Amino acid sequence: MYFKMGFFCGGVEEKFNFVLQPINMSSFEVIGGKALKGNIIPQGAKNEALQILSAVVLTSEPITISNIPNIVDVNLLIELLHEMGVSVEKLGEGEYRFKADKIDPHYLASEDFRKKSGRLRGSVMLAGPILARFKTAYLPKPGGDKIGRRRLDTHIIGFEKLGATYAYDHDLACFTIKTEGLRGCYMLLDEPSVTGTANILMAAVLAEGVTTIYNAACEPYLQQLCAMLNRMGAKITGVGSNLLHIEGVTSLNGTEHRVLPDMIEIGSFIGLAAMTKSELTIKNAGIEHLGIIPDKFRLLGIDFTIKGDDIYIPAQEDYEIQTYMDGGILTIYDNPWPGFTPDLLSIVLVTAIQARGSVLIHQKMFESRLFFTDKLIDMGAQIILCDPHRATVIGLGRKYPLRGINMTSPDIRAGQALLIAALSAEGKSTIQNIEQIDRGYQYIDQRLQALGADIQRVD
Repeated sequence: MYFKMGFFCGGVEEKFNFVLQPINMSSFEVIGGKALKGNIIPQGAKNEALQILSAVVLTSEPITISNIPNIVDVNLLIELLHEMGVSVEKLGEGEYRFKADKIDPHYLASEDFRKKSGRLRGSVMLAGPILARFKTAYLPKPGGDKIGRRRLDTHIIGFEKLGATYAYDHDLACFTIKTEGLRGCYMLLDEPSVTGTANILMAAVLAEGVTTIYNAACEPYLQQLCAMLNRMGAKITGVGSNLLHIEGVTSLNGTEHRVLPDMIEIGSFIGLAAMTKSELTIKNAGIEHLGIIPDKFRLLGIDFTIKGDDIYIPAQEDYEIQTYMDGGILTIYDNPWPGFTPDLLSIVLVTAIQARGSVLIHQKMFESRLFFTDKLIDMGAQIILCDPHRATVIGLGRKYPLRGINMTSPDIRAGQALLIAALSAEGKSTIQNIEQIDRGYQYIDQRLQALGADIQRVD
């Protein structure tokens, strides 16, 4: 179900096609077992877009951003920016111009913001730029996926080291953060949090003096944020490493920015092709920014070639999981970048179901992310959930097909993994709570239909 939401931007009403499904209002009906074929272009990266959009409030000058994915989480952040007073002008598909010259920073303390931000963890990244520019910010408890504890300590401690004070306001149900002026300092982060690093970085660019952030996240999307801020007049060095140096400036300018292709969607398409014996070409994949992601899928035995900036995956009858050199069972685990991203572990797990061989999936960061495996077991997968963080997949080697069932999507990545399983299974599957999938994947049903998938959205 697609809703149109009207905003008034610069005196002109602009219509945005937002994909905002109420929870449990829609489902996917999938008839699996069909091989797909064709080209698919990955959407803009969700995690980068959330950082880049938060940064627009750092300046009163216009910022143009392209390749923004049309997904629930990103559209919700755009809506929050508009409600805060940022003018939003849609220039074309996935391209917007933002101008934050009439911001009300106290909107972050409003009940409306709390309700909407409770659905979106990325909203916490508005606190850093708002604090830097207006000296007062509010940080509500984060929303988003229910995949485990996702604390705010790194954000708040970083702001405190920059010279801010904080207190929890029970009446407003959020943290109130204030400063008389941020000052640069040295800080060693207790964890290389991506959102924490982005939030502190955006605060530090307008702080007085030099800030050094050690144990900083260095994901490509964080590198993109640094590049954008430098084009705006910031002075950030060490980009791409875990040691960032930020020389504070008094103000920032406008700029233009293009969001990278979504590496999580690219990994999902590789897994989908292998599971469904499909011949797919992923166009404009941003190969140089994928890190070790292609190597991890090759460890599952998946054959593909890289042609320029495209990934070609031929139809494969079978694929075999590699072992370690000493014959030990392969373990795939998440690590901060340049390690393997945790957002793809659900996809690796489901892809291993029909491989030959076994693999141990170790999800270190979130203690609830593997709980969706019970649905895969109901479909016929051989999976041992060792504990909340580890699962062993014993590949079926296509000896036994998965069977379609009724299931519910618990979070974005598990939802996509279940969709891949349904597309490879025999018979009909129904996936409910697909609002979770819509939060991270743009028009996924329509794009899969174009490849030959039998998938229908049912209200």
